[in-house]
Amino acid sequence: MYQSLEADLRSLADAGRRRKLQPRAGVDFTSNDYLGLAESDELRQAAADAIARGVPVGAGGSRLLRGNHEEHEALEAEAADYFGAESALYLGGGFSANHAIFATLPQRGDLVLYDELIHASVHEGMRRGRATCESIPHSDIDAFDTRLRQWRAGGGCGRAWIAVESVYSMDGDSPRLDELVAVADRHDAILVIDEAHATGVCGPEGRGLAASFEGRANVITLHTCGKALGTMGGFVLGPKIVRDFLVNRARPFIFATAPSPLIAAVTRAALDISRNRPERRVRLASLVAFADRELKQRCGITSSGSHILPIIVGANATAVALAASLQRRGFDVRAIRPPTVPEGTARLRIALSANLSEEVIASLFAALAEDMRAAA
Repeated sequence: MYQSLEADLRSLADAGRRRKLQPRAGVDFTSNDYLGLAESDELRQAAADAIARGVPVGAGGSRLLRGNHEEHEALEAEAADYFGAESALYLGGGFSANHAIFATLPQRGDLVLYDELIHASVHEGMRRGRATCESIPHSDIDAFDTRLRQWRAGGGCGRAWIAVESVYSMDGDSPRLDELVAVADRHDAILVIDEAHATGVCGPEGRGLAASFEGRANVITLHTCGKALGTMGGFVLGPKIVRDFLVNRARPFIFATAPSPLIAAVTRAALDISRNRPERRVRLASLVAFADRELKQRCGITSSGSHILPIIVGANATAVALAASLQRRGFDVRAIRPPTVPEGTARLRIALSANLSEEVIASLFAALAEDMRAAA
């Protein structure tokens, strides 16, 4: 009955791409819990306080059918104020939020230009949408500008959309957002900036790398809660008309059970920590600088300069073997393979968090250097 599925799994295994679930073990160098909030006493206490004042665990339905709770609306108001946008819409996850944006907002006759390394959730949204979508080479600002000029010259008369990340999830690098905003202004385009890996970590008060552009009519941002903020869910931030349109037209919002009101309450506490208690962010920045030096000195690798450190090794099998060796040494580092990353760029993705120490980071890179020499 399932022979075709078995054959597909065998082909993945033969290519070194078969996935499996692994238990948590070792020092965390793989999660997106950048500020170390997910298991923090602060968020545990916020959950306890919310339960004590009667906040329900479940919503009981979609937000349009009674699932809407005052905690959702309070969180959205606080998020809009914190990030500097006119409005915020809270969805169950960053994937759902990106899916909603790109499946719903661009219309037939529009053109969406997206960075070739954009999140998979954006691709899923574009597949469900009605606009023409084209890939642009990674962080090539001139290519965005040139393609928009060509499109307009060729009679393109719809709305142009530009889709990028502010910190790329598998490379840790950032585009020149000010130049992208200028491109959007020149071509009457809307710039969508996925801040998933910058939220809580980068920018003033952890508001992200697009903080200075929030509130503009032609900028929409996505901020996730399941990474540095330590909870779950995602915000779409932008003009109020965008929020209203998503509430009325976005299927991932309309037909999904609302996020947990309890998690919304805890996320309000996480926003407050990010906004008013910078010590975790300061510590993480110090560890990033330390890791940059250690990675260069011990492994001869130039860092991305962010809290996401890709160690690109090329072959799938090599990446898997290196990750397995580091895991045996007590470091939870995972191999990332195609199609998550481009063919021939399998890698170790090392993520730093404020919970780490300089000693354990140095130990990781010493072990990595030894294993890379053995694999050479």
